[in-house]
Amino acid sequence: MGDIWSAINQANDAAPKADGKPIVLAAAATGIVDQIHSSQGDVDQIFGNAGIAPAMAGSPTLKLQLASFCRLFEEASRQTDNDNFGLWFGNQFQPRDLGLWGYAAVSSPTVGSALENLVNLFCYHQESSVLSLNKDCSGLVRLEYQITAPEIVERRQDAELSLGMFLNVLREGLSGSWAPEEVHFEHPKPVDWHAHEAAFDAPVYFSQPTNALLFKPDVLDRPMPGCDLTLMTMMQTCLERLGGEADRPYSLIDQVRSLIRTKLPDGYPNLDQIAAGLQLSSSTIQRELAHEGIAYKDLVELTRRDLAFAYLKQRQLPLSEIAFLLGYSELSAFSRAMRRWTGESPRAVRARMIEA
Repeated sequence: MGDIWSAINQANDAAPKADGKPIVLAAAATGIVDQIHSSQGDVDQIFGNAGIAPAMAGSPTLKLQLASFCRLFEEASRQTDNDNFGLWFGNQFQPRDLGLWGYAAVSSPTVGSALENLVNLFCYHQESSVLSLNKDCSGLVRLEYQITAPEIVERRQDAELSLGMFLNVLREGLSGSWAPEEVHFEHPKPVDWHAHEAAFDAPVYFSQPTNALLFKPDVLDRPMPGCDLTLMTMMQTCLERLGGEADRPYSLIDQVRSLIRTKLPDGYPNLDQIAAGLQLSSSTIQRELAHEGIAYKDLVELTRRDLAFAYLKQRQLPLSEIAFLLGYSELSAFSRAMRRWTGESPRAVRARMIEA
């Protein structure tokens, strides 16, 4: 154990500081250099645009800024012209390549305890994100994942690779042919959505509140073939030591923006809805936002604008659906908003972004 602590301490000293921004362990990027090469991509250009050194990818103890990690996969998708880059990266990703976190899962005694380890230790692996295990009203178990940092708008590739990674943890104990009942993604339906059903061997639904794998609860008691309680305990302890402390609490403004994002497809979310979701009074939210120098309606506008630019980069997404996802009742309302933000129509903005 002493050698492990020494390695962790040395890695922490050598790793670039995240400057207070949310992080993810670099182990989650294991194998991306090879996949970029196999997709005929330019490794240096992609990593350079993401602000990450290629040598960092795959390190079990180094920490990357979460925003840079997400940008890395979005850049890889764009530069290789592979819209499903994250999907297939996650599909082939082996649980042990997740480093300490992955080993803690696969050395658990049962599938259920493996998932509990993923959930309970997640805050040490990745910050400003949520991973939870719940049972829904239909009786299915939901393994839900979502980045909650509002500033990370483009995160489709991350969502698809993450659910692929979690699927392979389940398949470690259930067989390589096991499939969930349903798969949910928060982002809109891409052009080649049939590939997602092939990758997960299950019905896939898009524009959902969260990213999730849904499956029957009877699998939770199945044994994990690599059960090793000593190794599991060691990995848990090492990961907690590496993480130092659990995730930072979100500011109220971040919580409000995250909830606005999830409610926009149902229309403009009024303040009372957001207050109810956060179990706070509307006046408390207004007072805190005023202290930050922003009004609630301006926060909705900011969230809509950031999402609009992210959606417009998805050239296959119809403008009418973008309007719906942003909570506008009709395309003309979205067009007026875009002209207010940029002086151009959505179509013109999309053409300029795609050309760039």
